[in-house]
Amino acid sequence: MRVIVNIGSGNMAHALMKGVSAPAAGTASCEIKIFFTDIDSIKAHAAANSLNGEVLNSNIEGVKKGDFIFLAVKPQVLPQVLEEITPAVRERCSTGYPVFVSMAAGWSIKKIQQAIGVNIKGCGNIPVVRIMPNTPSLIGKGMIAMASSPEVPAEKITEIEKILSAAGIVNRMDEHYMDAITGLSGSGPAFVFMFIEALADGGVLAGLPKDKALVYAAQTVLGAAAMVLETGKHPAELKDMVTSPAGTTIAGLAALEEGAFRSTVIKAVEAAWKRAAELSEPSG
Repeated sequence: MRVIVNIGSGNMAHALMKGVSAPAAGTASCEIKIFFTDIDSIKAHAAANSLNGEVLNSNIEGVKKGDFIFLAVKPQVLPQVLEEITPAVRERCSTGYPVFVSMAAGWSIKKIQQAIGVNIKGCGNIPVVRIMPNTPSLIGKGMIAMASSPEVPAEKITEIEKILSAAGIVNRMDEHYMDAITGLSGSGPAFVFMFIEALADGGVLAGLPKDKALVYAAQTVLGAAAMVLETGKHPAELKDMVTSPAGTTIAGLAALEEGAFRSTVIKAVEAAWKRAAELSEPSG
């Protein structure tokens, strides 16, 4: 039996665990046991109950018990958590470290290993997998980047990939891309939500009821994204398919160009990427 312990029981931890016993995870439910720890016991019990899991009394108990430890707390809370669990990690030197899976923005694999600081002679560094999921993971439509330290065995990487697959597409990437992925995929949904809102507002300006405009805007974005993924065509080619000479679409595109739409979106991703890089810098 595999034991997965989630330190933290927020929405993302819950989303990533939803697929553990699902067919897409590739593992029968009897083979995996899910546990949660959280300072908010009510939230932890709610997450556990919904996934047929259990709640542990402490993070230390979780580290002693787990095969995979998902670090599902906010980045600013992670230092205290790592300091707290270090003695328990040290105790597992002789029996084998668990694999730590972190989704904390700005926390590199090396930074996590150094924070725990249990590179005990004969045991080596702890195995760490770093992931960057985005909020569509909450409905199984996420994009999840994954990088791992050399200490993580190949079979464990495959297992984690299967665990995460029900939450969306899992893509293995070199860790040095993580800040860029955070800026694009991690922050990107917020940019898209803003675009959908603006698109719907345009429909309202043109006379559509607000509720109808929002549905049309959201489905238009969903369909357009699916066309990019399913046809394999470049977005520019798909754009040209909609654009007729002297037609409505080219008039709208001209307005977007006048407002520096593409440049503004590029700058938004750049700003998010740079902020992610700042958070990744060593503290102190």
